Amino acid sequence: MKLHDLHPAEGAKKSRNRVGRGISHGQGKTAGRGMKGQNSRSGGGVPAYFEGGALPLVRKLPFVRGYKFFNPYRVEFLPVNVDD
Repeated sequence: MKLHDLHPAEGAKKSRNRVGRGISHGQGKTAGRGMKGQNSRSGGGVPAYFEGGALPLVRKLPFVRGYKFFNPYRVEFLPVNVDD
């Protein structure tokens, strides 16, 4: 058996579904986006950083100048002398 004799098993490779290319395939016209609404429009939808109108994480955390990351829940440990 050579490398050019190998081929994928039957049904292992599925062709991608091209949406919005006519009514016959079942994904034409609205292409699975529904009829109306923000997500059906071109360029619609919300950005990845949008948190549903709640106060964003970037604004929740305190701004500390000079630090790349500030963890408000950080616990600092102090050394304890156990000798003496």
